[in-house]
Order: sequence, then C-alpha cells, then structure tokens
Amino acid sequence: MPKQQKPQLDKFAIAAALQEIAALMELKGGKYRFKAKAYNAGARSLQGVANLDQLIAQDRVKSLPRIGDALASQIKELYLTGESSVLKALKEEFPVGTSELSSVPGLSLAKVQQLQTELGIRSVADLKAAAEAGRIRELKGFGAKTEQRLLDTIASEKKKPKQQLHLHHALNTGERITEYLRGIEGVVEVSLAGSLRRWQETIATIDVVASSKSPASVLKQFLRFPMIMSSQINGTEFTAELADGVSLSLSVVVPEDFAMMLFAKTGSSSHVEKVVGYATSKKISLTGSNGRAPRSEEELYKRFRMQYVPPELREDQGEIEAAVAGKLPEDLLTSDDIKGMVHCHTTYSDGKHSLEQMVRAAEAMGMKYITITDHSPTAFYANGVEVERLYRQWDEIDELQGQVKIKILRGTESDIVASGQLDYPDRILEQFDVIVASIHSRYKMDKAKMTERIVTAMRQPVFKIWGHALGRLLQRRPPFDCDVERVLDVIAESRAAIEINGDPYRLDLEPRWVREARKRKIKFVISVDAHSTGALHNVKFGVAMARRGWVRKTEVLNALPTNGFSKAVRPV
Repeated sequence: MPKQQKPQLDKFAIAAALQEIAALMELKGGKYRFKAKAYNAGARSLQGVANLDQLIAQDRVKSLPRIGDALASQIKELYLTGESSVLKALKEEFPVGTSELSSVPGLSLAKVQQLQTELGIRSVADLKAAAEAGRIRELKGFGAKTEQRLLDTIASEKKKPKQQLHLHHALNTGERITEYLRGIEGVVEVSLAGSLRRWQETIATIDVVASSKSPASVLKQFLRFPMIMSSQINGTEFTAELADGVSLSLSVVVPEDFAMMLFAKTGSSSHVEKVVGYATSKKISLTGSNGRAPRSEEELYKRFRMQYVPPELREDQGEIEAAVAGKLPEDLLTSDDIKGMVHCHTTYSDGKHSLEQMVRAAEAMGMKYITITDHSPTAFYANGVEVERLYRQWDEIDELQGQVKIKILRGTESDIVASGQLDYPDRILEQFDVIVASIHSRYKMDKAKMTERIVTAMRQPVFKIWGHALGRLLQRRPPFDCDVERVLDVIAESRAAIEINGDPYRLDLEPRWVREARKRKIKFVISVDAHSTGALHNVKFGVAMARRGWVRKTEVLNALPTNGFSKAVRPV
C-alpha cells in the first residue's frame, strides 16, 4: 500500500472551507441555496470525524452522514492540496468582503460589487467609513438619502440580537477554537467561558479565555484560524465573526491573570458583579494578603469565603447566597454518574439503527442497561409499534440478551392522547419494564385542557416518566401552555418521574422548572431521546441541564445500578 500523503489541511480547516463555499453559494441564490445547505451539513458532519486520515486512506469519505460524491471530492481535494476548485471559482466571482457586505439590508449583490469596484470597500467597517465621509452619495444609483439609510441600517443592525446557535453546534465550534489555540506556541491554558461554559440552550457569542507569556503573539497567530470572516483586536481582547454566523470573543492574558479572567468571563454579569460586590463589602482583596492573584477559580471562591460555584450555576439565582452559607450541593450530577441509557429508539419505529446496534453501542460506552422505548401505535407518523410487532421486538430482545452483558429493558414511549390516556391497553402497559409518557400531537390545546390532559396521564396507576415535558423545539416551537406547577404537584403525589431530555434540539424540561420539581422531591431521569447510536452521546446535554437545575446524583433514577433502576421504574 503506497505511503499516504501528508494532509495539507486538517478537518477543522476543511470544514471552514466548506462553510465558506456555502456562504458564497447563498449569494448566488436559486438552486445554489440547496447546495449551500448540503455544504453546511457536510461541514458539521466532518467536524465530528475521529480519524479523517483513515477515511481518506480507505476512500470512505462518503460513509460520513450527508456526504455525497461532490462533497467527498472537495474534501479530498482540500485534504491533499489545501485548495478547492469550487471555492477558488466562487472567490473569483465574489471578492473578499462580498458575503459580509451582502448581509447589510438594502444592498443588492450588484450594489455590493459596485461599491467594491469603485470604492474598494471590503467590509461593513469600510462601508460605514465611506458613508460617514460622504463618498457613497457620489456613486451612480446611490445618492445622499441612500447613504444616510445605509448608516442608519448599520447602526440598527448593531442593536439587533445576534444570531443564536444551538448549544451542540456552538460547542463543536468552541472545541475547534480551543483545539486550535492549544496548538499555538506559547499558549499555557485555554478554556471556554461565557454562556457556552454555562451550557445555555442557545449561544450568541462563544467566549474563550487563554493564557500566555506573550498574549499579543498568540492573538497575531490566531488570526490564521480558518473560520474567521472578520475580526478586531483591542489590546488583549479579540472579537470576530465566524463562518457559521456566531461571534467569538477571545481574551488572552498572562498566566497569573487566567483564573480571574476566566471567572469574569464565565458567570452572568449579575453573578460576577454580586460576587465582587460581596468581596468588596467584606474588604476581601482580589489579590490576597500576599499580593498574588488566585491560581484557580476554586482558590478564588475560597478566597471570597464561599463554596466553589460550578459554571452551570453562575446565574445569580440564589447560588451566591447558598455558597456563602455553605449550602450548595456538593454532589451535583456528573456524566460519570449515569449508569444506563434511557429513551432509545430503533428501526422498529423511527430510529436509524437496529435494536442490536443500539444495544451494542450503549454497551461499548460502558452502560449497564438500556431502555428500548420505541413509539406507540398512535404515533403513526413515527411508525408507531402495533402490538403484533411489539411482541416480535420482545422476542428479539430476549434473543439478544443472551449475547450481551448490558441489561435490555423492554419499554415504550407511549403517547399521551388528548384524553390523557396512554395508548396501549393496560394489559400491555403492565408488561413493560419502563414507560416514557409523552405528548406528540395537539400542542395548541388551551391551558386548562392541556393541564388536565397531563394531570390525567400522570395519575395513571402505572409508573411512568414524563417525556420531553413541555414539547419545545428550540428556535422552532415554544413550550406548550399548561399549569406546570399544578402538574408538578400531581407528579409529587403520583407514581411518576420527570425526564430531562438531552436531545440538543429539546433540552426539556428547562432548568427553572427542574428546580421547582426538586422542591417537591420529584425524581428525574436523564434521557438521550436517541434515534441513532451517535445520539447516545446526548447524555452530556441532559446532565448539563440537570446541573443547571441543581440536580444531585441521589435525585436521578438512572444513576442507580441496574436492579435499583429496574425496581424504581417498573410500571406495576
């Protein structure tokens, strides 16, 4: 076998190039918008590759999700040569800055090209400067009114909320940034910060903190990061707009200032202000009696005479008072605490992988048990499992159980129909090992009827887990309307637990309601809502939402060993 050629670009640089192609194809419009979506999807798929070298060597790039012939060809070309014929052609058609300028409302592609050709404008900053200098009004087809309108638009665009990325997409980008920084000579420490480190559901700005004895040198080298579309440096602060539409804020400080900067850049503004205010009121020096800055955040909080506050809790929602009083839970749930995968779909309903594939993937992750909870018959759109097929699944589970060590639990994601009933007959419900009860239809019922629907379901005599409780899909569908506190009161008195759903498009139940459930001593299950083997890794998102809700290990059923979990969730 011939020796493999050394790659010209790594997977991150290749993904960035694919995203740049997508952005330029969007400018072309028409049929190219569909191609742009394909390139963006391909970039996301490439980011998750463990070993691109091997895929290239074995000519298996097309085995990746959403990668077809055209994309595979461009990936291999970028990998082997560092260039893309498609990107080169697009750049010849659209000079530097075209994408950024085209994002300004009121500027057509033709006008952008005119501004570039006649005034050499390459960015929004150039556009603003030219308008303020009165140079744009001199161009044919513009005029003074258009010039002023552009200035007003630029000003109003700055006030608009920034584009929000789903947590998992922002995390992928954030990890690419931190990995790139760690490869820069002189970098000592790197960490994500801000809302991403607090695991907020959607992210507008990716905050990163790094340390080096030569911060200016690091910032200069970071300018080569391939996803940067536009950037600005102000001292040790670096801001940029990235190819996936999100903003980056990078702070590079000397090593002794790293802990303080990470603290300042991680918590919500009210958390940071209140902690510093508390320290000031107690006359606590930020540098300590020895004049030395804290070496870690743990040391910093200790110096402030309070417990260490985990990043997920830094929202000024009672955590500071609890930390001062020494009452923060010290056994917050971690991913290592999870013993079993809950809420998993297979090809029996709408899953992408077979029963055996899902089971073996969970076993390979070190899980002790897995619940197979395919959709029930009412979910016809998801190939809901009728009783006859359910029996076949149970037979397959019995056969597979003899081949694996992981315990396979027979379950269902049973629809809560409009009346509040679960849609398998009682004789079937009683034979399951676990029941997840969810709403998948009629989301627009009025508040009173929806509340009664859920209350009725939660009062069913079988033990059930309330699945993706309020039905939200982030940035697509809001939570449905119901009296959540009344439902929680009923669950507290019923045979039920609540799912914290790790699907990154759901992340449901949201943390504020998780905290309300904790007050009622309700138990939780961290679920993956997995429709593929890859989605089993959703568990980290579920754990993060639980931590944001202050959930402790002892409050989570699937932190129990197999026998304890089985006993806790058994329907009858």
